[in-house]
Amino acid sequence: MNENLKQLLDQKYYEYSRSDFIADDPIQIPKMFSVKEDVEIAGFLSASIAWGNRKSIIKNAKSLIELMDNSPYDFIMNFKEPDLEVFNGFKHRTFNGVDAKFFMKSLQNIYQHHKGLEQVFLTGFKKEQSIKSALSYFRKIFFSVEFPERTSKHIANVDKNSAAKRLNMFLRWMVRKDHSEIDFGLWNLPKHSLKLPLDVHTANVSRNLGLLFRKQNDWKAVEEVTQNLKKFDPQDPVKYDFALFGMGINEGLKKLN
Repeated sequence: MNENLKQLLDQKYYEYSRSDFIADDPIQIPKMFSVKEDVEIAGFLSASIAWGNRKSIIKNAKSLIELMDNSPYDFIMNFKEPDLEVFNGFKHRTFNGVDAKFFMKSLQNIYQHHKGLEQVFLTGFKKEQSIKSALSYFRKIFFSVEFPERTSKHIANVDKNSAAKRLNMFLRWMVRKDHSEIDFGLWNLPKHSLKLPLDVHTANVSRNLGLLFRKQNDWKAVEEVTQNLKKFDPQDPVKYDFALFGMGINEGLKKLN
């Protein structure tokens, strides 16, 4: 093991995994709630549109929740078709009202017929004891009701080698818990199985530190970098998301001396 690299990663993990992280992160949206189902629905919707400018992500995620009368679980369980008209004008980059309305329908199917988001991911995980099988099964269930073709691009397909950054971030939120109390620790998936939410920031820093050699930011890269992070913490490798993302956003690329 590279002790210098472990020391750097641990130092940056503690530096960036602090409660003030929440102020600039979309995780603040599910933090508005205390009931498990509200937290996971708000978290899933916020993570689903988490690309682009972070201020815009937070603003539009709040808007989505407001359109649900600030009661995500109650809305999902009880809405009727006419209630979905409130989403007609919604837009976040390429995610629009058509997508938002289908997300509501799919979530209603998941909570009314599949025992909720956690159970879907758990069922998928148990198939192969892997996050990949959990993500693959989730996508299958999510699109098991009639859907507009355009919406299929908004849920990552790991069977086609997608890095699934937003879904892996959502799982980190739901599964992990540590000193910072940023992540919720609500779900019973094993945290040692989680995969790094790989985006341009975490990927570039990982390559610079010798944690990732694959050039594409895809599922194979996710597997590679997560496996290398397990050398430093086998039980909680994804905690280093804070270190890699924080370094990428705040410090630019660094070479390890």
